[in-house]
Amino acid sequence: MNPRAKAGYNFFVFSAAVLLLQTFVFGLISAAQYVWPGFLFNILSFNMVRVFHINCLVFSLLAGFMGSTYYLLAEEGGRLHSEGIAKLNFWLLVLAVGLVLLGYLYMGLSHHYSSLFSEGREYIEAPRWADWAIVIITLLFLYNVFMTIKRRIGWNGITGILMLGLGGLAFFYLFGMKYFKNMTNDFFFWWWVIHLWVEGVWELIAAALYALLLVRLFGFPRERAIKYLYVEAGLVLFTGILGTGHHYYWIGTPEYWLLIGGFFSALEPLPLLVMVLDAVRISTKEKRIEHPNKLVKYWVMGGVIMHFIGAGVCGFIQTLPQVNRWTHGTQLTAAHGHIAFFGAYSMLIIAVTYYAIPRIKFGTDDFNQRRGMWAFWIMLIGLLGMVLSLTGAAMVQVFMERIGGLSFMQVQDYMRIFYVLRFVFGAFMSIGVVVFFLDVARPKPKLLRV
Repeated sequence: MNPRAKAGYNFFVFSAAVLLLQTFVFGLISAAQYVWPGFLFNILSFNMVRVFHINCLVFSLLAGFMGSTYYLLAEEGGRLHSEGIAKLNFWLLVLAVGLVLLGYLYMGLSHHYSSLFSEGREYIEAPRWADWAIVIITLLFLYNVFMTIKRRIGWNGITGILMLGLGGLAFFYLFGMKYFKNMTNDFFFWWWVIHLWVEGVWELIAAALYALLLVRLFGFPRERAIKYLYVEAGLVLFTGILGTGHHYYWIGTPEYWLLIGGFFSALEPLPLLVMVLDAVRISTKEKRIEHPNKLVKYWVMGGVIMHFIGAGVCGFIQTLPQVNRWTHGTQLTAAHGHIAFFGAYSMLIIAVTYYAIPRIKFGTDDFNQRRGMWAFWIMLIGLLGMVLSLTGAAMVQVFMERIGGLSFMQVQDYMRIFYVLRFVFGAFMSIGVVVFFLDVARPKPKLLRV
């Protein structure tokens, strides 16, 4: 294994392992509890399973972002500023995530809440000691990345946007560490973490990583990629910040926020989609050297398309004020969330993983891509099936509950068929995640053979 790539490899495997927990374990349990409400009820309640499922998503993406950044910057500069810091970064992250998940498991199994194990705030349930641990881990990561860029690569549009996104990743997390007694004030800044992470700084990180990949896969001119990144950064400045408004209306802020948020939220993914399509067009038109790793191209193209559909189209449809008054808090939100998160970020991380793994293990881009293709199609079909199932459930929920006036529990019986379909497609997608994890984590070269 290439010594300069060890840190990136460890992060990739850990990210895949947490993704496996998120989908194959807690995702399937939560989907099963929609179909059979008593399933594991006395062991792990739905509330705790949901906490695991969402927090594993965040932990998997953070580990994936770190691994992708470390690996691609090591390629750009020859090596990282400090492999020792990267290694320490990794083990501190594993320790923090492991302790947090064990704390959740204790609360779930004992049915006893403790502030030692959870802060109790939705989506950012991690206890305060874990918050500070994450701050330390992130600062170490930022220092190592900053010094790598400064001393070994140099500043340009791509590294600048990447550093801006990573800096925002740390900065906006701090707003989740302050509690306000006034609920409106508390949720106002709570969305600075939940929304401005996902639709702000994460978009910048994803854009920079996509740019680095496109330069390698398609011979995309760096100057052209940088222009797209500047457009993306400009849109994030407006859409990422103003887009928060489609949440603000529901916490007691002025009505105009809903219209502003609904319009601007849909524009963010557009530059990424156009950038990737332009890279493919240029590569085809100018007959540039064909990169042998077709699997990564599948994940890149699939990622930006699902990103645009999930975050852009699906997000825009339900944030329109005329629609959102009926759909807010229904299964349509879950449908949007699943396709947006997986398309926007998970598929990107998997793309970088499949780009890096053969190079790390064998020093080549030419490898057996069959298992990775199976993982791609199984996960994609499973994802789309889940999203369509949740959309069907949302249609029943909107018309029978929100418009028809039936109670929440009465409507659940009519939604059952869609919950069954969601479970089936979720199980199918989980199989794809298992294939991906085994492809990445098993040391035997027969899975990735030149």
